[in-house]
Amino acid sequence: MTESTQFAPEWLALRETADAAARAADLLEPLRAVLPAGGLVIRDLGCGTGSMGRWLVPRLPRAQHWILTDRDPMLLARAAAGLPHPATAVPDQRDITRLSAADLAGTSLVTGSALLDLLTAEEVAGLAAACVEARCPALLALSVVGVVELSPVDPLDAELAAAFNAHQRRTVDGRRLLGPDAAAAAAAAFAGLGAVVHRRPSPWRLGPHRAALTAQWLQGWVAAAVAQDPALARDGFAYLRRRLDAANLRAVIHHEDLLALPV
Repeated sequence: MTESTQFAPEWLALRETADAAARAADLLEPLRAVLPAGGLVIRDLGCGTGSMGRWLVPRLPRAQHWILTDRDPMLLARAAAGLPHPATAVPDQRDITRLSAADLAGTSLVTGSALLDLLTAEEVAGLAAACVEARCPALLALSVVGVVELSPVDPLDAELAAAFNAHQRRTVDGRRLLGPDAAAAAAAAFAGLGAVVHRRPSPWRLGPHRAALTAQWLQGWVAAAVAQDPALARDGFAYLRRRLDAANLRAVIHHEDLLALPV
């Protein structure tokens, strides 16, 4: 489904604290209201190393069984080993874009984090259809929305941001990724099938307090922009050097969380 470089365990570990701080915890109140009594079966799509489980398990204090779904067996093993006690987990190695309503039979909740923007419009529509047909709520967190605020401002910020957003929308192996259009597309797909959709901002807030993540994010952001528009290479890498040399860089990377509740 996606390029393996986006799922390096070191990157996933580095971003986990920022992810946890950004997720829209207020979406859990309407979610809890529709979850069945008793134990829960939760399917985590594109689970990576399991950060969504580590965040959500203690916030849903009841018996939980997680089906951890990913294409990478190494990440599945890490996710299963790191799920908080007393939740149980099984790995499910598969392409999540082929998930059907039948696969979701008996599932109490579908989750995913930093996932939707890596899908196509057709794949998002298929996921929405599977969840709604199975009458399964979906909590889909941390989709990029294409807005980055950098401080202090640099003249090259806007040009790099535009190139990065175009890179997020690129075509990979014949699949045109939604990138920053994904959250809106998912909201429309679920709503069009009759689900009740809740949307919340979930921004990353980076700066000196998260220096390692800030530097890693900035390097990836510039590299993606330059890959999309090679004409930016000289100015882009000069920009990167002066940004990394600055001690006061702060960035807000906007994301959106979505909760869809089939009726």
